[in-house]
Amino acid sequence: MASPAALYIGLISGTSMDGIDAALVRFRGNRPELLAARSHAYHSTLRQRLLAVGAQTAVRELSELDAAVGDSLAAAVLGLLETTQIPAERITAIGSHGQTVWHAPDGPLANSLQIGDPNRIAERTGITTVADFRRRDMAAGGQGAPLAPAFHQVFFGGNSPSALINLGGIANISLLPGRSGGIVTGFDTGPANVLMDTWAQQRFDLPYDRDGAIAASGQINDRWLRHLLEEPYLQREPPKSTGRELFNGQWLDHRLAHPDAPDDPCDVMVTLCAFTARTVADAVLRWAPEATRIHLCGGGARNPVLGKLLAEALPDRQVGSTAVLGLDPDWVEAAGFAWLAREHLEGRTGNEPAVTGAGKRVVLGAVYPGT
Repeated sequence: MASPAALYIGLISGTSMDGIDAALVRFRGNRPELLAARSHAYHSTLRQRLLAVGAQTAVRELSELDAAVGDSLAAAVLGLLETTQIPAERITAIGSHGQTVWHAPDGPLANSLQIGDPNRIAERTGITTVADFRRRDMAAGGQGAPLAPAFHQVFFGGNSPSALINLGGIANISLLPGRSGGIVTGFDTGPANVLMDTWAQQRFDLPYDRDGAIAASGQINDRWLRHLLEEPYLQREPPKSTGRELFNGQWLDHRLAHPDAPDDPCDVMVTLCAFTARTVADAVLRWAPEATRIHLCGGGARNPVLGKLLAEALPDRQVGSTAVLGLDPDWVEAAGFAWLAREHLEGRTGNEPAVTGAGKRVVLGAVYPGT
């Protein structure tokens, strides 16, 4: 049984593969308090290797990356502890999502691979580590994603229906029913930053469109936007989840070959931004018409152009970041994996079957004891 004010660290590296978010969380009752957070960038060579992973990647490369990412996750923890001057023995456990390199949630052999060897995290930090959260849900018939909605309900669920949208590489939505009752639902709506980041890297030699500056100088191409919205994934009903296996540079290159594609690279950027806004807004309007408040987290919450387009697409709703609810939008997902680690150690389930499609609630993750 955890102490009344136990400390946990949550780790996640998302679809953008730019580095690791580490969040130090204290739990009082069932409500987490963010004490400190730190972003640990991947070395540029490691990031390029991760971005190159695909269906044909050699087993040797995957095995080496598993070790390298494990060491990076451990380094993120040690850096956070050094910053806060908190000794490792005070941390009850680490919850590590790891780095997703393959996600194939459909079919009889649904599978998903997150690398970042938790043995190396536990050994290098000395802290008990909970990891491999997705595959137990998949074994129970689920998509293994999104896993955050249960945490979102605990932390952000209010009196009235609302929606929380994580704008990472991929956008996922949690539909929170409020005090009136109902079940928590959610799914991946489609791309958030992944296509915009890809375009920034390919065309502008930038890691991403900082503050939406490139998008702000362009004009939305409505004809090309309509073409983008024909993507079949968007028409599928949930449960559903996606990743770089679908929305990637090849997907973008194929759409750029369409005759309606803009010539101006800034117009491409802002239209991709509008594509994200439209797909997220359509998900809210279709699946959560009663939600009056929309809370944003993830890197996309810092993009003012994306925020403006979302607000315009959802004019009758309040759209803002999770900061107003007491949790910085940059660290929501990392805090969620600290919560999932605690739930595992307490023997409680962490998935939402209505979200993932699993046949039942299950305890997520596996434990790797500290030293």
